Amino acid sequence: MADRERIAGAARAIREHTRPGKDRGARIVITGKGGVGKTTITALLAHLYAQKGYTTLAVDEDPQMNLPYAAGIPREESDRIVPLSKNFDYVEEKTGARPGAGWGMMLRLNPDVADVVERFGAKGPGGVNVLVMGTIEQAAGGCLCPENTLLEAVIHYVSLRKNEVILMDTPAGVEHFGRTIAKGFDQALLVTDPTFNAVQVARHAAELAKGLGIRTIWLVINRVRSENDIAKVQELMGDSMALFSGQFVLPWDESLIACEPDVRPLLDGPSPFMERLRDLQVRLENAHNDIR
Repeated sequence: MADRERIAGAARAIREHTRPGKDRGARIVITGKGGVGKTTITALLAHLYAQKGYTTLAVDEDPQMNLPYAAGIPREESDRIVPLSKNFDYVEEKTGARPGAGWGMMLRLNPDVADVVERFGAKGPGGVNVLVMGTIEQAAGGCLCPENTLLEAVIHYVSLRKNEVILMDTPAGVEHFGRTIAKGFDQALLVTDPTFNAVQVARHAAELAKGLGIRTIWLVINRVRSENDIAKVQELMGDSMALFSGQFVLPWDESLIACEPDVRPLLDGPSPFMERLRDLQVRLENAHNDIR
């Protein structure tokens, strides 16, 4: 009975949060080519928001599932996390169909997922909560399958109140935009490093994010060693630079390698990298206030 009452209370709270005209917290999607530093940036921004008193949820949609480690959840606890897309009992409970059950399933397209964070969110240090979503591994990423239906419902349904923030770390590339998982987010951080392939992914993602109606799109140039790196990225972007609300430059920092996977030690010491990242967090915060 207690569980039912708690779930019902969560459902009421979600409905309250999503009333027309209700203030809503920041919702930020972070994407880019694999290996450009998306997970590190997501984890650090989550902690920076939490330090300012925001209720923070970091969502891991990357199949590598590295965000819990980066956020500082102990390795033994992180290793036990089963991504939401692989919690087949929950998928079936909410959508009415079990993954892999074949065609002819009666699928609920608008499942009630008000209890998802309470049931499957992991409590991290510093007030950061982590929800591991997992992703769809089938070639047809936009398929009408139970896992995809559930993941889209969770992202669209988790609407947060004032002084709350959700940051979503996405898979490498732009496939999630094609599935419209990112639709409804207020801001997009497109992370690149000074390499041709990474810039091409960020450029394509910017076009798709704009098409989805994401109002504010930021370019984050990571691992910069010189002004030439910045100029190279801007040249490769070409006319696509006009799609961005602004750009941020994060310098190369050797200490990132020393402390990974848990990036929290970076929060304790001053460094050019963290100074720039703190500036980024402030700009994201101010942009959200302007959007509202």
